[in-house]
Amino acid sequence: MAVPLLPEAFQERLALVLQEASADQRTRVFASFLAPKTRTFWLNPLQPVCGGEPVSLRSLGIPYEPVEQLSGVYRVMHSHREALTHSKLFTQGCLYIQNVASMYAPWTLAPQPGERVLDLAAAPGGKTILMAALMQNQGVVAAVEVVKSRFFKLKANLQRYGVTIAQTYLTDGRTVGRKTPGRFDRVLLDAPCSSEARFSCHDPATWSHWSVRKIKETSKKQKGLIVSAYKSLKVGGTLLYCTCSFAPEENEQVIQHLLGLVGEDCIEIEPIHLRGCAVLPGLSHWGKKQFHPAIKKACRILPDREVDGFFLCKLRKVAPSPE
Repeated sequence: MAVPLLPEAFQERLALVLQEASADQRTRVFASFLAPKTRTFWLNPLQPVCGGEPVSLRSLGIPYEPVEQLSGVYRVMHSHREALTHSKLFTQGCLYIQNVASMYAPWTLAPQPGERVLDLAAAPGGKTILMAALMQNQGVVAAVEVVKSRFFKLKANLQRYGVTIAQTYLTDGRTVGRKTPGRFDRVLLDAPCSSEARFSCHDPATWSHWSVRKIKETSKKQKGLIVSAYKSLKVGGTLLYCTCSFAPEENEQVIQHLLGLVGEDCIEIEPIHLRGCAVLPGLSHWGKKQFHPAIKKACRILPDREVDGFFLCKLRKVAPSPE
């Protein structure tokens, strides 16, 4: 199905990405750009002022319901978005409004209390906060951001939500691997991308700067970031690469670049198992470019009226690569 307003070239490319999806899945993906999404949030255990789950939710003041299969995650209708962002729970840092697709990244990386974790493109901080919550504020999360305005927003959010284990750095993530080789147990790279999965027919600004050329430019930056992420990782450590783009140039091709650079004896791609969403495996090719068979273990979350589109690939560093 064609979606009014959205760039025709984007829709043609998306149809190719979705070739292995069912007809019903393809229909739902294209329809997801038309309707406003419900808002999802999780309660923040790092803020003792919030009083725990039952007490907090009773004070919300608007209708909510739990998201099936996802413990501690709730939804409100889009029409209650304003009320949610002006609620006392939100202003006190007791809840974090975040799309379910974004939550899957920290859950999949699964950082543990006491570990040293790197968030290589951290602003505005939602995934950093969720990782700190999973770690029970024990260990270290190094949060990196290169854009100054976003960096200060990151710092403010970490403070507001009670994160005490974060060390923040205003620097280019592409330099971190060289500065801190083999330091981290886990690395999250939610790479800056074209944000295709956040296009909305209700907001032309979401796609106003989109072009295939910009996708290719962004892909170059992502390749530099993923190499830096790999270098900063300990042997035996885990790297999660993710984007909110459908474009293979920003996803499978970035993983292929890392595999080609460090060698498949140095890194393994691990399967990802997600609950509560429709997914497709990573692509085996894009145009004339063939990808390593293991890249099919990556997954592409298919968007619907609640969940954004998302790409995730989980990698384990099994040996240091030759310089």
